[in-house]
Formats: sequence, C-alpha cells, structure tokens
Amino acid sequence: MVKAEASNVKIEDFHEDVLAKAMRGNGLGKRELASRTGLSEKRIKGVLEGGLDEEVIGLSAKELKLDAEKLLVSAKKEWMPEVVTIPGLRQFNLPYGGMLVNAYAVWDESSRNVWLFDTGPEAKPILDFLESEKLLLDAILLTHTHPDHIACLEELKQKTGNPLVFVHALEAIEDANLIEEGFNQNLGKLKLRTLHTHGHSQGGMTYVIEGLETPIAVVGDAMFAGSMGGGMVSYADALQTNRDKIMTLPDETILCPGHGPMTTVGEEKRHNPFFPEF
Repeated sequence: MVKAEASNVKIEDFHEDVLAKAMRGNGLGKRELASRTGLSEKRIKGVLEGGLDEEVIGLSAKELKLDAEKLLVSAKKEWMPEVVTIPGLRQFNLPYGGMLVNAYAVWDESSRNVWLFDTGPEAKPILDFLESEKLLLDAILLTHTHPDHIACLEELKQKTGNPLVFVHALEAIEDANLIEEGFNQNLGKLKLRTLHTHGHSQGGMTYVIEGLETPIAVVGDAMFAGSMGGGMVSYADALQTNRDKIMTLPDETILCPGHGPMTTVGEEKRHNPFFPEF
C-alpha cells in the first residue's frame, strides 16, 4: 500500500463525531439531551447521523460546552487545515480495518538518523521510505498502545535492527523502555521532550520536537484536526490535558495526530469546537 500524501489525508471527525464524543463524555444520551435542550430526539438523532440542523447544533453545543460556531463550520465542512510539508517530517496514513491511522518519521538531516512515532498497521511503506531516503532508525516512540497504533511494531523492530522502543510506564509492553513526562532525548540537532496527555488512553504521550523549521508535537489520539480522541479513560482528563499541555504550545506548532491530517495549535484555536475559550 502506497502511503497517502498529506494533502489527501481526510478529516477524521466532523460535527456528528464531536457531538457524540461530548455526549458520551458528559454521560448524556439522546433522550436526556433532548430533555435539556427542548429538542426532539428525532432531530438530535438526525444531526448525530450527519444532518445539518443549525438549531440542534447550537443548542446542543451550549449544553455540552462546545463552540457552536466552530461546530457549525464542521457541519458545513467549510474548513480543512493547511497542508503541512516541512523537511524532516513525513506522515504515513495507512489502512487498519475500516479506518486510517498515522505514523510519523522525524529525522535529522545531517546524520540521517530518524525517530519513528507509532507504527501504524503496515511496515512496508515505512521500510521502503527509510531505505529510499537512506535513513537509520534510531528509536520508535509510542504515543499509546491501542492496537491500531502498534500493529506492525514487532515486524518493524525485526527488520530495522531492533531499535529502542519508548512508551509511557502506564502502558508497559514487552521489551520497551518505560518513560514518563519530562523524558528528554536528542538526535543530532533535534531535541525531544514528553508530555503526559492522558484521557483517551491511560499513558497517552505527546512528543514535542524542536530543531526542524517549525516546532512539532506528535499528539497521538489526544487531539485530531477539529476534534480530539474520545475520552475513553476520562473525558475530563482528556479535555484538561489538551488545554493545559497542547493548546498552550506556540500557535505555529505543527500537531501530528494519530488519525486525520496534520494541523497547528493556531488552527485548532480557531476551529476546534472542544475549545470555546479561544
């Protein structure tokens, strides 16, 4: 499978996904949301199935503490983040069942050493890229250990000389080096630091890298373009760690999510319905 170019990577979530995640996070079903908003369950169901109903979107957003204007933009599909292309960063967008999942290569131009963030489901496109660019894999760093993000980990390790693997201590896997927030690593001119962005997963990790043209943050499923990962462990923690640790990064920081296109902190402030304060 040939990897998709960044310009072809589709938005992961639209308004129906944002609403469904916020409803689950707040423990509200269609009936209770209907009761609180004065809307009919039928109209709410229509929006959750992708329909465009501005009154439902506005009243539901208010009840769920979402940004109604941003949610409406999502519903109308009026926004896509600008395409990200900078030297030293490559996105792999690969199929896993009925969805697409991302992995990222970040490398130092002078040494040609590379970090791989997550593996996605398929090793061949990554291996082909490393070979064609004459890059040497230094380490694999995992944002979290959900199966879609580590599906080909063992194959990649075997075919790249068994590099070091790093993962948060709360999601320990065999033969991996366990790390926590505050872990630092250097690779040529690149500098990496870690943030514990839990909520979607217990040991969710964001890797902030400086040394390329623009700072980047590999966020895994903590955030998506115009959305965020479901708060599968804690919706409240997912929102809080995103607010405190990701949305406080410089606006130009490129965000590399586990699904969907790359975006920036600045674009998320303008377009992500989960953050009405911006």
